[in-house]
Amino acid sequence: MFKIIALTLTVLVASSAASEQVPLPGVAGHAQYKYQYGVQGVENGDHKGQWEHRDGDQVQGSYTLLEADGTSRVVDYKSDSVHGFQAHVKREGHAKHPTGESYANFYQFY
Repeated sequence: MFKIIALTLTVLVASSAASEQVPLPGVAGHAQYKYQYGVQGVENGDHKGQWEHRDGDQVQGSYTLLEADGTSRVVDYKSDSVHGFQAHVKREGHAKHPTGESYANFYQFY
């Protein structure tokens, strides 16, 4: 009987300790930041951007990049301590595939 009570108390103490937020050493209490960046590579076609805001445990942001087929991938995301990380991915535009010689017979070029 004593073992069952001791095990139950141990589990209760461990579960209550796990639910408490333990501050990390050297980290301030309430995190806040905002940032954004963008790249418009005219010569290499590298087009992308991102922004993100954080207030405490709530993070919200978005990033966009130009895919090889000419479409844009847009990812809107948010995260918090209740719902976790949630991302919504969408594709904008119509895919454009190169026309011309086929590479189906790869060895014809060697």
